[in-house]
Amino acid sequence: MKRIYFDNAATTALDKDVLDVMLPYLTEKFGNPSSIYSYGRETRLAIENARKSVAKILNAHPGEIFFTSGGTESTNTAVNAAIHNLGCRHIISSEIEHHATLHSVEHAHSKDKIRLSNVRLLPDGHVDMAHLRELLANSPERCLVSLMHANNEIGNLLDLHAVGNLCKEFDAIFHSDTVQTVGHYAFDLRNTPVHFINGSGHKFHGPKGVGILYINENVKITPFIHGGAQERNMRAGTENVYGIVGFAKALELATEHMEEHSKYINDLRMYMMDQLKQHIPGVSHNGDLYGRSLYTVLNVSFPKTEKSEMLLFNLDINGICASGGSACTSGADAGSHVIRAINSDPNRIAVRFSFAKDNTKEEIDEVITRLKEIV
Repeated sequence: MKRIYFDNAATTALDKDVLDVMLPYLTEKFGNPSSIYSYGRETRLAIENARKSVAKILNAHPGEIFFTSGGTESTNTAVNAAIHNLGCRHIISSEIEHHATLHSVEHAHSKDKIRLSNVRLLPDGHVDMAHLRELLANSPERCLVSLMHANNEIGNLLDLHAVGNLCKEFDAIFHSDTVQTVGHYAFDLRNTPVHFINGSGHKFHGPKGVGILYINENVKITPFIHGGAQERNMRAGTENVYGIVGFAKALELATEHMEEHSKYINDLRMYMMDQLKQHIPGVSHNGDLYGRSLYTVLNVSFPKTEKSEMLLFNLDINGICASGGSACTSGADAGSHVIRAINSDPNRIAVRFSFAKDNTKEEIDEVITRLKEIV
C-alpha cells in the first residue's frame, strides 16, 4: 500500500540536496570545530558560513544567530533568560502554545513564582489584542510575552509587528515561537520588534536535532546550557556540524522556492477543504482557514460517530499519515489542548492534515475516497 504523508507540520522529509551537503561532515570532514588544527578550522568555517547564510536570509546580524538542538531548547533558553537575566516577573502567553512553551512557562510559574497570565482567544483562535494590551497595561512587573507566530495545530498566524509594538510600548520582552514559519515565510528581523525567535530544521526539509535561537543584539543573556565556550560562550557542547550545515542549506532552498511552493501548497490545502465539504457531510474547519493562517495546515472536525471515533487509527490502517494534535504528545491519548481551548464540542473529532511541496492532488483524491468509506 502506498503511504500518503499528510503530517508535515510534525516533520518533513529530508531534501536530497540537503543530505548531499551534510554527508561530507559525517565522513571525511569530521574535525572538532574547537580544535586549532586544519580539520578543526575547516568545520569551524562551515559553521560560521552557515551562520552568515541564515542571518542573511532572516535579515539579522550573524552575531544574533545561535545554533541549538531545536525549537524546544531555543524556547526554554528564551524563557529562562527573560526571567533570570531580563527582569521579567510576569509571563503572558496563551492556552494554545506548543508544549515547549506551555511547560516552560508553567515551570517558571511553579518554581520561580513568576506570575502567569493567558491572553484571551477570539472564537476563531486568534489572540484578543485588546486583552493583551489590558494585561500589559495592568502589570506592575516587567512582562515576557510568549506567543507563537503560527499555531502548529490550527495554523492561525499572529501579527508579529502588532504584538511587538505593543510589547515595546510597555517595555515587555517578546519571544515568538516561529518553528512553523521559519523556512515558510520571509523574515526581516532587523525591522521586526521581537527579542527572541526560534526555528527547527526538520520543519522545512532539513535535518532533525538542529535549530536556531535568534537573540536580538540589544539583549544580553547568560547561557542556559553550561560547559564549554561553544556558540560564543552561549551554548555549551560540541557543535552538530552536519546538522548546522544542513539547516542552512535547507533554509536556503526553502527561501529560493518560497513563492512557488507556498502557492502550490496552499492550493492543495484549499482543494482538500473543498473536497471534504463536497463529499463528507458535517465536516467543518478549525481556526481562521480563510483569513490569517499558515498555508501548510488544515485542521478539520468530523461529526462524532462510532466510525469516526477510530478515525486516526483507520487512516493509519489505510496508509494515511495525519494527526489529531501535536506530534509531541501523540503518545498520550489526551486529545488536542488547542482544540479544547477554542472548541470544546465533545461531538466533534478533530484531525490535522499538513502539506508539503511533494504532496499532490491525486493523494488528496485518494484520501477523500478512503474517508468516504471510513467516516
